[in-house]
Amino acid sequence: MRTIYLIKYSEIGVKGKNRYVFEDALVRQIQKTMDRVEPDTYEVRRTQGRIFIDVPDDHIPPFDGDDEIKALQKVFGIAGICPVVSIEDTGFEDLGKAVVAYMQRTYGNEKHTFKVFARRARKDYPMESPEICVEVGAKIIESCPNLTVDVHDPEISVNVEVRERIFIYSKIIPGLGGMPIGTGGKAMLLLSGGIDSPVAGYMIAKRGVSLEAVYFHAPPYTSERAKQKVVDLAKKISIYTGPIKLHVINFTDIQLAIYEKCPHDELTIIMRRYMMRIAETIAKQTDCLGLVTGESIGQVASQTMKSLMCTNEVCDLPVYRPLIAFDKQDIVEVSEKIDTFETSILPFEDCCTIFVAKHPVTKPNVEVIRKHEKNLSDVIDALYEKALAEDEIIEVG
Repeated sequence: MRTIYLIKYSEIGVKGKNRYVFEDALVRQIQKTMDRVEPDTYEVRRTQGRIFIDVPDDHIPPFDGDDEIKALQKVFGIAGICPVVSIEDTGFEDLGKAVVAYMQRTYGNEKHTFKVFARRARKDYPMESPEICVEVGAKIIESCPNLTVDVHDPEISVNVEVRERIFIYSKIIPGLGGMPIGTGGKAMLLLSGGIDSPVAGYMIAKRGVSLEAVYFHAPPYTSERAKQKVVDLAKKISIYTGPIKLHVINFTDIQLAIYEKCPHDELTIIMRRYMMRIAETIAKQTDCLGLVTGESIGQVASQTMKSLMCTNEVCDLPVYRPLIAFDKQDIVEVSEKIDTFETSILPFEDCCTIFVAKHPVTKPNVEVIRKHEKNLSDVIDALYEKALAEDEIIEVG
Protein backbone atom coordinates (compact mmCIF):
# COMPACT_ATOMS: atom_id res chain seq x y z
CA MET A 1 0.00 0.00 0.00
CA ARG A 2 1.42 3.33 -1.07
CA THR A 3 0.39 6.96 -0.94
CA ILE A 4 0.35 9.14 -4.05
CA TYR A 5 -1.30 12.43 -5.02
CA LEU A 6 -3.85 12.57 -7.80
CA ILE A 7 -3.94 16.04 -9.35
CA LYS A 8 -7.23 17.22 -10.81
CA TYR A 9 -7.55 20.03 -13.34
CA SER A 10 -10.63 21.63 -14.88
CA GLU A 11 -10.18 23.96 -17.89
CA ILE A 12 -7.31 21.95 -19.31
CA GLY A 13 -9.72 19.06 -19.83
CA VAL A 14 -11.62 20.91 -22.57
CA LYS A 15 -8.58 21.95 -24.62
CA GLY A 16 -9.09 19.36 -27.34
CA LYS A 17 -6.20 18.08 -29.43
CA ASN A 18 -3.60 20.36 -27.85
CA ARG A 19 -4.55 19.42 -24.29
CA TYR A 20 -1.24 17.60 -23.91
CA VAL A 21 0.60 20.96 -24.21
CA PHE A 22 -1.18 22.26 -21.11
CA GLU A 23 -0.85 18.96 -19.27
CA ASP A 24 2.90 18.85 -19.94
CA ALA A 25 3.26 22.46 -18.76
CA LEU A 26 1.37 21.61 -15.57
CA VAL A 27 3.55 18.54 -14.98
CA ARG A 28 6.68 20.72 -15.29
CA GLN A 29 5.30 23.29 -12.83
CA ILE A 30 4.36 20.60 -10.33
CA GLN A 31 7.77 18.94 -10.62
CA LYS A 32 9.54 22.25 -9.96
CA THR A 33 7.29 22.84 -6.97
CA MET A 34 7.87 19.40 -5.46
CA ASP A 35 11.63 19.74 -6.00
CA ARG A 36 11.50 22.89 -3.86
CA VAL A 37 9.75 20.90 -1.11
CA GLU A 38 12.40 18.17 -1.21
CA PRO A 39 14.76 17.77 -4.20
CA ASP A 40 14.94 14.43 -6.06
CA THR A 41 12.19 12.91 -3.93
CA TYR A 42 8.92 13.12 -5.87
CA GLU A 43 8.16 11.90 -9.38
CA VAL A 44 5.39 13.64 -11.32
CA ARG A 45 3.87 11.68 -14.20
CA ARG A 46 0.99 11.96 -16.64
CA THR A 47 -1.04 8.96 -17.75
CA GLN A 48 -4.52 8.36 -19.16
CA GLY A 49 -5.77 11.90 -18.56
CA ARG A 50 -4.49 11.95 -15.00
CA ILE A 51 -1.49 13.54 -13.30
CA PHE A 52 0.05 11.65 -10.38
CA ILE A 53 2.77 12.48 -7.88
CA ASP A 54 4.58 9.46 -6.49
CA VAL A 55 5.37 9.87 -2.80
CA PRO A 56 8.39 8.19 -1.13
CA ASP A 57 7.77 4.70 0.24
CA ASP A 58 8.41 5.81 3.83
CA HIS A 59 5.29 8.02 3.67
CA ILE A 60 2.91 5.38 5.00
CA PRO A 61 -0.76 6.39 4.79
CA PRO A 62 -2.17 8.32 6.46
CA PHE A 63 0.71 10.79 6.75
CA ASP A 64 1.19 14.49 7.41
CA GLY A 65 1.53 15.94 3.94
CA ASP A 66 1.12 19.58 4.93
CA ASP A 67 4.28 20.77 3.17
CA GLU A 68 3.32 19.07 -0.08
CA ILE A 69 -0.29 20.28 0.05
CA LYS A 70 0.65 23.89 0.83
CA ALA A 71 3.13 23.94 -2.05
CA LEU A 72 0.67 22.40 -4.52
CA GLN A 73 -2.02 24.89 -3.52
CA LYS A 74 0.15 27.64 -5.04
CA VAL A 75 0.39 26.04 -8.50
CA PHE A 76 -1.89 27.52 -11.14
CA GLY A 77 -3.72 24.89 -13.15
CA ILE A 78 -4.48 22.57 -10.23
CA ALA A 79 -8.19 22.41 -9.41
CA GLY A 80 -7.93 19.72 -6.73
CA ILE A 81 -5.37 17.66 -4.83
CA CYS A 82 -6.34 14.14 -3.78
CA PRO A 83 -4.20 12.13 -1.32
CA VAL A 84 -4.66 8.62 -2.70
CA VAL A 85 -3.99 5.13 -1.35
CA SER A 86 -2.59 2.97 -4.14
CA ILE A 87 -2.72 -0.84 -3.97
CA GLU A 88 -1.87 -3.68 -6.33
CA ASP A 89 -4.74 -5.52 -7.96
CA THR A 90 -4.73 -8.83 -6.06
CA GLY A 91 -8.46 -9.46 -6.16
CA PHE A 92 -11.64 -7.94 -4.81
CA GLU A 93 -11.22 -9.26 -1.27
CA ASP A 94 -7.99 -7.31 -0.85
CA LEU A 95 -9.61 -4.25 -2.42
CA GLY A 96 -12.49 -4.42 0.06
CA LYS A 97 -10.10 -4.74 2.99
CA ALA A 98 -8.02 -1.81 1.74
CA VAL A 99 -11.07 0.45 1.37
CA VAL A 100 -12.31 -0.45 4.86
CA ALA A 101 -8.86 0.18 6.37
CA TYR A 102 -8.68 3.52 4.54
CA MET A 103 -12.11 4.63 5.81
CA GLN A 104 -11.36 3.59 9.39
CA ARG A 105 -8.03 5.42 9.42
CA THR A 106 -9.39 8.52 7.72
CA TYR A 107 -12.68 8.96 9.57
CA GLY A 108 -12.33 6.90 12.75
CA ASN A 109 -15.63 6.80 14.66
CA GLU A 110 -17.01 10.01 13.13
CA LYS A 111 -20.56 9.66 11.85
CA HIS A 112 -20.89 10.41 8.14
CA THR A 113 -22.92 9.48 5.09
CA PHE A 114 -21.10 8.17 2.04
CA LYS A 115 -21.46 6.99 -1.52
CA VAL A 116 -19.00 4.91 -3.54
CA PHE A 117 -17.97 6.02 -7.04
CA ALA A 118 -16.04 3.58 -9.23
CA ARG A 119 -14.19 4.09 -12.50
CA ARG A 120 -12.62 1.34 -14.60
CA ALA A 121 -9.87 2.72 -16.80
CA ARG A 122 -8.80 -0.92 -17.27
CA LYS A 123 -11.67 -2.73 -18.94
CA ASP A 124 -10.29 -6.22 -18.29
CA TYR A 125 -11.14 -5.90 -14.59
CA PRO A 126 -13.70 -8.66 -13.87
CA MET A 127 -16.25 -6.38 -12.14
CA GLU A 128 -18.06 -3.50 -13.81
CA SER A 129 -18.23 -0.08 -12.16
CA PRO A 130 -21.78 -0.38 -10.69
CA GLU A 131 -20.90 -3.78 -9.20
CA ILE A 132 -17.73 -2.36 -7.63
CA CYS A 133 -19.81 0.44 -6.05
CA VAL A 134 -22.31 -2.00 -4.56
CA GLU A 135 -19.78 -4.49 -3.24
CA VAL A 136 -17.38 -1.90 -1.81
CA GLY A 137 -20.30 -0.07 -0.19
CA ALA A 138 -21.43 -3.30 1.45
CA LYS A 139 -17.94 -3.88 2.87
CA ILE A 140 -17.89 -0.37 4.37
CA ILE A 141 -21.35 -0.78 5.95
CA GLU A 142 -20.37 -4.16 7.36
CA SER A 143 -17.16 -2.91 9.01
CA CYS A 144 -17.88 0.77 9.77
CA PRO A 145 -21.16 1.14 11.73
CA ASN A 146 -20.60 4.91 12.00
CA LEU A 147 -20.94 5.30 8.22
CA THR A 148 -24.27 5.11 6.39
CA VAL A 149 -25.13 5.24 2.70
CA ASP A 150 -26.71 8.30 1.10
CA VAL A 151 -26.78 8.05 -2.69
CA HIS A 152 -28.36 11.49 -3.18
CA ASP A 153 -26.35 13.88 -0.99
CA PRO A 154 -23.42 12.06 0.63
CA GLU A 155 -20.98 13.82 2.94
CA ILE A 156 -18.16 11.56 1.71
CA SER A 157 -17.52 10.47 -1.86
CA VAL A 158 -15.43 7.29 -1.79
CA ASN A 159 -13.63 7.00 -5.12
CA VAL A 160 -12.23 3.73 -6.44
CA GLU A 161 -10.28 3.93 -9.71
CA VAL A 162 -9.10 0.75 -11.40
CA ARG A 163 -5.94 1.46 -13.39
CA GLU A 164 -2.55 -0.29 -13.53
CA ARG A 165 -2.99 -0.19 -9.77
CA ILE A 166 -6.16 0.53 -7.80
CA PHE A 167 -6.56 4.00 -6.31
CA ILE A 168 -8.72 4.84 -3.29
CA TYR A 169 -9.46 8.39 -2.16
CA SER A 170 -12.24 10.49 -0.66
CA LYS A 171 -10.79 13.94 -0.07
CA ILE A 172 -10.32 16.62 -2.72
CA ILE A 173 -8.32 19.58 -1.40
CA PRO A 174 -9.07 22.67 -3.51
CA GLY A 175 -6.32 24.20 -5.65
CA LEU A 176 -6.07 27.62 -7.29
CA GLY A 177 -7.44 26.59 -10.68
CA GLY A 178 -6.44 28.70 -13.66
CA MET A 179 -3.89 27.71 -16.30
CA PRO A 180 -0.25 26.58 -16.00
CA ILE A 181 2.32 29.37 -16.04
CA GLY A 182 3.79 30.01 -19.49
CA THR A 183 0.87 28.67 -21.53
CA GLY A 184 -0.54 32.20 -21.95
CA GLY A 185 2.64 33.96 -23.08
CA LYS A 186 4.60 36.61 -21.19
CA ALA A 187 3.69 40.14 -20.06
CA MET A 188 5.36 43.12 -18.39
CA LEU A 189 3.85 44.07 -15.02
CA LEU A 190 4.11 47.69 -13.86
CA LEU A 191 4.82 46.94 -10.21
CA SER A 192 4.56 49.68 -7.61
CA GLY A 193 4.67 49.41 -3.84
CA GLY A 194 0.88 49.63 -3.55
CA ILE A 195 -1.85 47.08 -2.97
CA ASP A 196 -3.18 46.83 -6.52
CA SER A 197 -0.32 45.94 -8.85
CA PRO A 198 0.82 42.76 -7.04
CA VAL A 199 -2.77 41.51 -7.16
CA ALA A 200 -2.94 42.33 -10.88
CA GLY A 201 0.22 40.29 -11.42
CA TYR A 202 -1.26 37.36 -9.53
CA MET A 203 -4.53 37.55 -11.45
CA ILE A 204 -2.95 37.65 -14.91
CA ALA A 205 -0.54 34.86 -13.96
CA LYS A 206 -3.53 32.71 -13.02
CA ARG A 207 -4.41 32.70 -16.71
CA GLY A 208 -1.05 31.11 -17.54
CA VAL A 209 0.88 34.33 -18.23
CA SER A 210 4.51 34.46 -17.10
CA LEU A 211 5.77 37.81 -15.85
CA GLU A 212 8.58 40.28 -15.96
CA ALA A 213 8.10 43.47 -13.94
CA VAL A 214 9.21 47.09 -14.01
CA TYR A 215 9.43 49.40 -11.00
CA PHE A 216 9.96 53.18 -11.29
CA HIS A 217 12.29 54.40 -8.57
CA ALA A 218 12.80 58.10 -7.79
CA PRO A 219 15.80 58.63 -5.51
CA PRO A 220 16.30 60.60 -3.34
CA TYR A 221 12.53 61.21 -3.14
CA THR A 222 11.93 57.49 -2.70
CA SER A 223 14.17 55.54 -0.35
CA GLU A 224 16.02 52.25 -0.69
CA ARG A 225 13.46 50.86 1.72
CA ALA A 226 10.74 51.69 -0.83
CA LYS A 227 12.72 49.81 -3.48
CA GLN A 228 13.24 46.84 -1.15
CA LYS A 229 9.51 46.81 -0.47
CA VAL A 230 8.86 46.28 -4.20
CA VAL A 231 11.51 43.55 -4.35
CA ASP A 232 9.76 41.85 -1.42
CA LEU A 233 6.42 42.10 -3.20
CA ALA A 234 7.94 40.57 -6.33
CA LYS A 235 9.25 37.68 -4.20
CA LYS A 236 5.78 37.05 -2.82
CA ILE A 237 4.25 37.04 -6.30
CA SER A 238 7.00 34.75 -7.59
CA ILE A 239 5.77 32.02 -5.23
CA TYR A 240 2.85 31.71 -7.66
CA THR A 241 4.41 32.84 -10.94
CA GLY A 242 7.91 31.41 -10.77
CA PRO A 243 11.05 33.58 -11.10
CA ILE A 244 10.55 37.22 -12.10
CA LYS A 245 13.03 39.65 -13.65
CA LEU A 246 12.42 42.99 -11.95
CA HIS A 247 13.57 46.03 -13.95
CA VAL A 248 14.29 49.02 -11.70
CA ILE A 249 14.14 52.29 -13.65
CA ASN A 250 15.50 55.54 -12.19
CA PHE A 251 12.64 57.91 -13.00
CA THR A 252 13.74 60.97 -11.02
CA ASP A 253 15.06 63.14 -13.85
CA ILE A 254 12.01 62.50 -16.03
CA GLN A 255 9.69 63.35 -13.14
CA LEU A 256 11.56 66.57 -12.38
CA ALA A 257 11.43 67.62 -16.02
CA ILE A 258 7.67 66.99 -16.14
CA TYR A 259 7.25 68.91 -12.88
CA GLU A 260 9.20 71.90 -14.24
CA LYS A 261 7.80 72.06 -17.77
CA CYS A 262 4.22 70.77 -17.69
CA PRO A 263 0.97 71.96 -16.03
CA HIS A 264 0.76 70.60 -12.51
CA ASP A 265 -2.79 69.30 -12.84
CA GLU A 266 -1.50 67.03 -15.65
CA LEU A 267 1.57 65.74 -13.80
CA THR A 268 0.14 62.31 -13.01
CA ILE A 269 -1.18 61.67 -16.53
CA ILE A 270 2.02 62.76 -18.30
CA MET A 271 4.18 60.88 -15.82
CA ARG A 272 2.03 57.78 -16.35
CA ARG A 273 2.34 58.10 -20.12
CA TYR A 274 6.14 58.06 -19.88
CA MET A 275 6.04 55.08 -17.55
CA MET A 276 3.96 53.22 -20.11
CA ARG A 277 6.35 54.19 -22.91
CA ILE A 278 9.37 52.93 -20.97
CA ALA A 279 7.59 49.75 -19.84
CA GLU A 280 6.58 49.03 -23.43
CA THR A 281 10.12 49.53 -24.70
CA ILE A 282 11.43 47.00 -22.18
CA ALA A 283 8.51 44.68 -22.91
CA LYS A 284 9.34 44.62 -26.62
CA GLN A 285 13.01 43.96 -25.87
CA THR A 286 12.08 40.99 -23.67
CA ASP A 287 9.42 39.40 -25.94
CA CYS A 288 6.48 40.36 -23.74
CA LEU A 289 3.10 40.41 -25.44
CA GLY A 290 1.50 43.17 -23.39
CA LEU A 291 1.60 45.38 -20.31
CA VAL A 292 -0.21 44.64 -17.05
CA THR A 293 -1.33 47.31 -14.57
CA GLY A 294 -3.31 47.35 -11.34
CA GLU A 295 -5.70 50.08 -12.44
CA SER A 296 -9.40 50.02 -11.54
CA ILE A 297 -11.95 52.40 -13.05
CA GLY A 298 -12.49 55.49 -10.91
CA GLN A 299 -10.23 54.48 -8.04
CA VAL A 300 -8.06 57.61 -8.39
CA ALA A 301 -7.90 60.57 -10.78
CA SER A 302 -5.51 58.81 -13.16
CA GLN A 303 -7.90 55.87 -13.47
CA THR A 304 -10.99 57.51 -14.91
CA MET A 305 -12.08 56.27 -18.33
CA LYS A 306 -10.62 59.33 -20.05
CA SER A 307 -7.38 59.07 -18.09
CA LEU A 308 -6.98 55.40 -18.99
CA MET A 309 -7.66 56.20 -22.63
CA CYS A 310 -5.00 58.89 -22.44
CA THR A 311 -2.34 56.51 -21.08
CA ASN A 312 -3.32 53.74 -23.51
CA GLU A 313 -2.75 56.14 -26.39
CA VAL A 314 1.04 55.95 -26.11
CA CYS A 315 1.14 52.12 -26.34
CA ASP A 316 1.24 49.78 -29.32
CA LEU A 317 1.10 46.68 -27.14
CA PRO A 318 -2.19 45.78 -25.45
CA VAL A 319 -2.60 46.89 -21.83
CA TYR A 320 -4.21 44.28 -19.58
CA ARG A 321 -6.00 45.46 -16.42
CA PRO A 322 -7.21 42.40 -14.49
CA LEU A 323 -8.66 44.56 -11.70
CA ILE A 324 -10.54 47.00 -13.93
CA ALA A 325 -13.98 46.32 -12.35
CA PHE A 326 -12.83 45.39 -8.84
CA ASP A 327 -13.87 47.36 -5.76
CA LYS A 328 -10.99 48.25 -3.45
CA GLN A 329 -12.20 45.73 -0.89
CA ASP A 330 -12.16 43.01 -3.55
CA ILE A 331 -8.52 43.83 -4.23
CA VAL A 332 -7.62 43.93 -0.54
CA GLU A 333 -9.16 40.48 -0.01
CA VAL A 334 -7.02 38.97 -2.77
CA SER A 335 -3.90 40.75 -1.46
CA GLU A 336 -4.52 39.23 1.97
CA LYS A 337 -5.02 35.80 0.40
CA ILE A 338 -1.67 35.95 -1.43
CA ASP A 339 0.14 37.57 1.53
CA THR A 340 1.08 40.86 -0.14
CA PHE A 341 -1.21 43.18 1.84
CA GLU A 342 0.97 43.72 4.92
CA THR A 343 4.00 44.49 2.73
CA SER A 344 1.99 46.80 0.46
CA ILE A 345 0.83 49.00 3.33
CA LEU A 346 4.32 49.62 4.71
CA PRO A 347 4.68 53.44 4.84
CA PHE A 348 7.30 53.98 2.14
CA GLU A 349 6.40 56.47 -0.61
CA ASP A 350 6.54 55.47 -4.26
CA CYS A 351 7.25 57.78 -7.17
CA CYS A 352 3.56 58.07 -8.10
CA THR A 353 2.73 59.76 -4.79
CA ILE A 354 5.70 62.14 -4.50
CA PHE A 355 4.79 64.56 -7.29
CA VAL A 356 1.02 64.29 -7.10
CA ALA A 357 -1.00 67.43 -7.87
CA LYS A 358 -3.46 68.89 -5.38
CA HIS A 359 -6.19 68.97 -8.04
CA PRO A 360 -5.30 66.48 -10.78
CA VAL A 361 -7.23 66.55 -14.03
CA THR A 362 -9.82 63.75 -14.20
CA LYS A 363 -10.96 64.24 -17.81
CA PRO A 364 -7.75 64.86 -19.73
CA ASN A 365 -7.88 65.81 -23.40
CA VAL A 366 -5.37 63.77 -25.39
CA GLU A 367 -4.64 66.61 -27.82
CA VAL A 368 -3.95 69.01 -24.93
CA ILE A 369 -1.72 66.47 -23.20
CA ARG A 370 0.29 65.95 -26.39
CA LYS A 371 0.69 69.71 -26.77
CA HIS A 372 2.01 70.09 -23.24
CA GLU A 373 4.37 67.13 -23.66
CA LYS A 374 6.10 69.14 -26.39
CA ASN A 375 7.44 71.33 -23.57
CA LEU A 376 9.76 68.40 -22.83
CA SER A 377 11.09 68.05 -26.37
CA ASP A 378 14.49 69.58 -25.66
CA VAL A 379 15.33 67.12 -22.84
CA ILE A 380 13.06 64.09 -22.90
CA ASP A 381 14.87 61.95 -25.50
CA ALA A 382 18.15 62.07 -23.59
CA LEU A 383 16.43 61.45 -20.25
CA TYR A 384 14.46 58.57 -21.75
CA GLU A 385 17.57 56.87 -23.14
CA LYS A 386 19.45 57.44 -19.88
CA ALA A 387 16.68 55.82 -17.85
CA LEU A 388 16.68 52.75 -20.11
CA ALA A 389 20.48 52.52 -20.16
CA GLU A 390 20.59 52.47 -16.35
CA ASP A 391 17.97 49.70 -16.06
CA GLU A 392 18.86 47.62 -12.99
CA ILE A 393 17.68 44.03 -13.31
CA ILE A 394 17.02 42.06 -10.12
CA GLU A 395 16.32 38.32 -10.38
CA VAL A 396 13.55 37.42 -7.95
CA GLY A 397 12.28 34.00 -6.96
